[in-house]
Order: sequence, then structure tokens, then C-alpha cells
Amino acid sequence: MTEKSTDARIHCEYSKLVKLQSQAGFFSLLPNLKSGTALSGRHASVFRGRGLNFEELRHYQLGDDIRNLDWKVTMRTGKPHVRSYTEEKDRNFIICVDQRSSMFFSSVDTMKSVVAAELAALTAWRILQDSDRVGFVINATEKLHWLTPKRSQGDLLHRLQLLVSSNQSLNVTSTDVDSVSFTQFVTLLGRLKLKEATIIILSDWSGATPDDVTHLKHLQKHNDVLGVLISDPFESTFPSLSNEWVVGDGDFQINLNDAKKFDLANKGLAEHQSLKKEQLIQLMAAKGLPTIEVDTSGSHIEQFKRAIGGRR
Repeated sequence: MTEKSTDARIHCEYSKLVKLQSQAGFFSLLPNLKSGTALSGRHASVFRGRGLNFEELRHYQLGDDIRNLDWKVTMRTGKPHVRSYTEEKDRNFIICVDQRSSMFFSSVDTMKSVVAAELAALTAWRILQDSDRVGFVINATEKLHWLTPKRSQGDLLHRLQLLVSSNQSLNVTSTDVDSVSFTQFVTLLGRLKLKEATIIILSDWSGATPDDVTHLKHLQKHNDVLGVLISDPFESTFPSLSNEWVVGDGDFQINLNDAKKFDLANKGLAEHQSLKKEQLIQLMAAKGLPTIEVDTSGSHIEQFKRAIGGRR
């Protein structure tokens, strides 16, 4: 595809998403996403049989398949022993990438929408390296895109193109249709009837409700769910009053031209946003849903890798 020149901090670049493949070998998703449920997967399958991976040698127990008897050990010890195997199975990953209008924001370095897109690409390349299937839910301003899991570099490249297109369509005038709310996104995941999949949600979680988190908890009964919260420091506190600030919501504006107005606005924003984020993290923890937080400072890739136990 022909790529127009753009600021990589404001809109993601297709070439960079492709180049992130080189960093995919420096971390692993799977060890930290294991659930207590009996999930299938190439890396942690609980299904036993005549699979590819030898797991253990143990004493024969009533009901064991006699075809798994290890006759050499049995004859040497005088007691029946069986070989146990772990069956290899493919695993589906679903990467949910938020590209709604609330994600087109940053006060530091990189837009939240770019952070989400780059972490999605990095994660997808890691999944392909593990020979697993990767699918996407891209929550754009006008449509929810559902892309079924595939194990193909060609398919991934096409999906990254769609992700770039959704990302580069964002601007200061972007608005969202009702069908792309966070609740609608969670509803879609429920309708997909996913089982034995790993779901990774990259979002600022704008509009998420306690009911949405409860529904994600229900999804975790048969899947693994990892939440990645993308935040910006400006969402919880204003910088110092060194200049005159004008704040607006697209319809109304207020001039923060003195310290009193500024302090009141700063206090109100901090109480609203910090409480919201804190409540979300506490609610996720209460529901047993693992959460990683990254910010817009430009170091989101290193933050993400460190959070899941990767190396530099």
C-alpha cells in the first residue's frame, strides 16, 4: 500500500506496524495469561492422549490406557508404569483494538489510538511466531469490525492495513455512532460464543460500565481475558497554570484565566477521572480480570513488555 507521510505520534504508520515483528521475540503472552479453568492450547493443554509432548512417567492407575504402558520400566521395577502425554492444540487469540474518537488524544507524546494500534500489531506478531491463530475486533468510529482468527502472515498484513485505515481516519472532528460504544463491543464478544480463546482488550475503557466488566468476567469462564488500560496524565490532572487555558467540549468553552478557576477545574477533573480509573482497576481486580496500564509517554512498548514479563 502507498503510505502518506504522517506524524507517527498522531497516526500510526503501516510500515512501523510491520517492523514491530522484529520485537515480537522479546516477550511471551502465554505464561501470564493462564486461567484456572481447563483451557485448551498448544502451550498449556490439559487434554491427555497420544500427543506430541511427553509429560511424565508415573505408576499405572485403574483406568489408564494399557497402550501407554512403558514395558522397559515396568520390567525393570516390577511395577506397571505408564507414559503420560500432553496433546498439542491450536489456540485462538482475539485482539480488540479501540479506535474510537476518545482514543484520539495525548498530552505527552503519542496518541492513545496509536498506542493501541502498535501494541495490537506487536501482540499479533508474537502470536504468529507461536503458530497460533489471531483475530481482531477493531472498534472504529463508524463500525465494529470482526475479523476471524487466522494463522497467516498475509491475512495479518491485510488486517494491519484495515487498522491503519481506521486509525488515520481519526481527527479532532471525529464522532462515534451509537453502535460502537464499549457496551456494544462487549455485546459483540458475547455473541461470538468464544471458547478456549485469549481475549486482549486495548482501550482507554471510555464508557465501560460495571455491567460490561461483569460480562467480561462471564467470558472468562471459558476464555482468558486481559485488559490493557491506555491512559494519559492530562486526563487526571492539568499541568501547571503557566499560560491561559481555554477548555471546550466542541460546543462550549471556558477560559481558565486565573488561578481560582484553574484550581477548581483541576480539582473537578482529578476527582472525576482518577476515581473513574481507580474504580475500574479495582472492579477488574475484584472480578479476577488481569489488567495492564500503559500511557501516552511514547514508551508504551517497553511498558507492555515489562508488564507481561518480557525482556528489553
